Amino acid sequence: MTERPVPEGYYAGAYWGPRQESPEECAQRAANFLNLLAPYDPLLAHWYKPARSAKDARKHPLMPPDVPTLTGLFRRGVNRERGGPAIEQLGYTLWFDNGGGKFDRSGLQILCGCYSEAVSNACVLTLPITGPEAERVLAVPVLAGVVRSMALAWDPDWVVATSDSYRRLMREPSKSGAFVGWVTYLSRRRGAVPPLPAPVRIEPVEDKGTLIVLTPERLTARNPEHVEQGRRVCELLARAGLMQPVTP
Repeated sequence: MTERPVPEGYYAGAYWGPRQESPEECAQRAANFLNLLAPYDPLLAHWYKPARSAKDARKHPLMPPDVPTLTGLFRRGVNRERGGPAIEQLGYTLWFDNGGGKFDRSGLQILCGCYSEAVSNACVLTLPITGPEAERVLAVPVLAGVVRSMALAWDPDWVVATSDSYRRLMREPSKSGAFVGWVTYLSRRRGAVPPLPAPVRIEPVEDKGTLIVLTPERLTARNPEHVEQGRRVCELLARAGLMQPVTP
């Protein structure tokens, strides 16, 4: 019997450099993000406070997002040495999920307010692996919406939506720190995106930056054409000076 290949895991991650922000400012950005994200799919419209189990989490919804509640969660997520004082320059960490099952769960991990040169701020959304939720979410219209929401809410330098396997392949030859995924966003602070070869699609994200869709079909590390296309586009963007690391 032929074994089925293990499904690729997908995620979307926004990354930005040092930016000192208060718990209230982080909470406002998080609330904006959740509100922007919700219309793109029902799976992304339900979130719950951190809890010891999914069963307990469903008792404490986070939607609609409440800034004072999120502020309190960020305050409790201050980074510190165990038993020691808060390390202010490392900001605040918050993790929560949608209370789903093993394969249809989505989680959000946020590091905000960090102004250390050694660590980048980030908002990372893990996505479902299999099932009807994955079929809906792992498509360009939804992922482009996710990336656009991250760009508008967090004002990051770089956003990528792709699979874990694809990231590993793109990172192997990369010396720039950033890479091109299925859907990629680059802040206008990095410069202008040059023309890119078909079937790549480019579109603006208001006045913030540029959205790049590598392929209209589901991107996978198992497709050598997708891998070659990603490397070719990454090289073109690197030549334009757009793929430098988020944190030096």
